[in-house]
Amino acid sequence: MKTQHIAVVMGGPSSEREVSISSGSQVMAALTRLGYRATSLDYDANFIDAIRTLAPDAVFIALHGTGGEDGQIQALLDYLGIPYTGSGAAASALAMDKHLTKKLLAAEGLPTASWECFDLSKGVLPLLPGALDLPLVLKPRNEGSSTGVHIVHTHDEWAKAMLEASHHYGECMAEEFIAGREFTVAVLDDQMLPVIEIIANVDSFYSYEAKYSQGGSTHVVPAKIDDALAARLKVLALSTHRLLGLRDYSRTDFIVSKEGRPHILEVNSLPGLTPTSLLPDAALAMGMSYDALIDRLTMFALTRATAPVTTHT
Repeated sequence: MKTQHIAVVMGGPSSEREVSISSGSQVMAALTRLGYRATSLDYDANFIDAIRTLAPDAVFIALHGTGGEDGQIQALLDYLGIPYTGSGAAASALAMDKHLTKKLLAAEGLPTASWECFDLSKGVLPLLPGALDLPLVLKPRNEGSSTGVHIVHTHDEWAKAMLEASHHYGECMAEEFIAGREFTVAVLDDQMLPVIEIIANVDSFYSYEAKYSQGGSTHVVPAKIDDALAARLKVLALSTHRLLGLRDYSRTDFIVSKEGRPHILEVNSLPGLTPTSLLPDAALAMGMSYDALIDRLTMFALTRATAPVTTHT
């Protein structure tokens, strides 16, 4: 039996709460099977008092979206001196910001689709960006799991999508639409995992429903592509992981055009760990079970353990 006490933080206030609970429940079950002493915590208003009282050896972050992937909980745990899984606060915040991530990718010469960013907080709905042509992909600047993503084909669809976005998000991005095949590559401790092709079964792209509904998508792993393209995608994923300063693990999503040119879509600093998630599939393809994956991620955090947390009564 292992002696370490691991707190699994899940839930939270973001639009991806249910996905987070699904990931966290799977992680809890795996940690229990592995022999850890595991306790689940919701990321809510009582979290700080709860984590101080619990004083775990490490935190397994099973959060997604705002509060979990944007550096917020990471900064809090750094302040409390509690080690945790995944990337640090600064790298998490950068990876969550699609606009800044793409600016950095473009500056370093890594391929990404053309885009423009819009501030909707002042109530003004922008006209179609002059530098981009229809069709376009409209997405929130700081959301994950394809939340709020629309593929816009007409001016009327653009107006409707912008109006809907203005009710929910302060900033949005319009991105060049590239027709092609979707792929993803996970990085685990600087090791590139097998390339996965994602085929959406319920939408025209890898939408929220395609990601999380049973049968919503098909994961082809390893992807049936030539070795040169597979190697290119792996190198781009690792380069992106290192460029953003990520650690432990990440997943980079791509669209490969009909001409065979890859474009980086976005980076996930806390990839999902649900029954339909991509990272566990990639790990399994290289012979690593779900439990072994969770054990490895947990050990990353435990190796960063510092002084124990002071318990407050």
